[in-house]
Amino acid sequence: MAEDFYALLGVARSATAEELKKSYRKRARELHPDANPGNAEAESKFKEVSRAYEVLSDPEKKARYDQFGEAGVGGGGAGGDPFGGGAGGFGDIFEAFFGGGGSPFGGGGQRGPSGPPRGQDVEAVADISFVDAVFGCNNEVKVRTAVRCEDCSGSGAAKGTSATTCTECNGAGQVRRVRQSMLGQMVTMAACGRCSGMGQIIASPCNSCRGEGRKIKEVAYTVDVPAGIDSGQTLRLTGKGAVGVRGGGAGDLYVHVRVADHETFRREDDDLVTDVVVSIAQAALGTQLTLGTLDGDEELVIPAGTQHGREFVLKGRGVTRLTNGGRSRGRGDLRAYVAVEVPTKLSKEESELLLQYAKKRGEHVVEEGSKLKSKIKSAFL
Repeated sequence: MAEDFYALLGVARSATAEELKKSYRKRARELHPDANPGNAEAESKFKEVSRAYEVLSDPEKKARYDQFGEAGVGGGGAGGDPFGGGAGGFGDIFEAFFGGGGSPFGGGGQRGPSGPPRGQDVEAVADISFVDAVFGCNNEVKVRTAVRCEDCSGSGAAKGTSATTCTECNGAGQVRRVRQSMLGQMVTMAACGRCSGMGQIIASPCNSCRGEGRKIKEVAYTVDVPAGIDSGQTLRLTGKGAVGVRGGGAGDLYVHVRVADHETFRREDDDLVTDVVVSIAQAALGTQLTLGTLDGDEELVIPAGTQHGREFVLKGRGVTRLTNGGRSRGRGDLRAYVAVEVPTKLSKEESELLLQYAKKRGEHVVEEGSKLKSKIKSAFL
């Protein structure tokens, strides 16, 4: 009797879709033929685990399996390779690493009744500077993905040969199966076991790609990062993901943006925020200083009597506004907040001047050498 699908994946029957995917990826990495060369037992177990995940990751198939067991989902499956990636080749390993139950972004690896499947979606991270996020930039990202085999032009067949139509499914990639169950006769469509759902047979596989029509390679792409992008946002490059087997279309590349901090500015929505440090005298008497912005220096007038925390707004000196459609439109503001800096160390002369100032204003302060000041010091020693 075949091993229970849940037991094969090492999860409980109440496992969530995310738990199923996580467990499958772990098991697939452990058992994949590339990680266990020449180990027939591991290869067989890998196919069983792949079959189990194919069923349990599909809500409809999972419901049938939970009710009728393996008989409800077509028995032993489609030739041991539910992903159509060839005999233990790149199709399997891409499903293991990029998500066997479909891409988290949708569409990866799906196909119709026949023909080569679309390649998987791929993810990458783009680290950009704060300034580049404000104004936009071109950023290079490198991804290790599946690219079309140049030796066979993606066909999977050796030079001078070509694929032939599968005689078992007549090129449909699927076969019709009739089974008897407790509910009566059940008719199902399953991937052809002979051609793994491809509809074609390659008698002489390409030596370079082992009949896959694609190879793993590191590829660099230049990403047009729009002005106003922020950390956590994702850019989609259509058709820059992994190519499908034997001429299948390419998936998409999803680039997750990560923006570095700035030593002077911080971002609040589309505004830039910074602090302007002034002394007590400058705040009281007023001053004019140079404020460095991302667009260049600006002269900022601090009026006499400016209080700590006062806000000065420079219109249009903030972050470019990025619309939902990915277009940049206008800019936010630069908000500068005054931070009055109190000196921590004073010379004797400075202390005397401040003391005279306090006395003229009738303000009570602790004088140097007073008993109260000694008590304050001892309390913190």
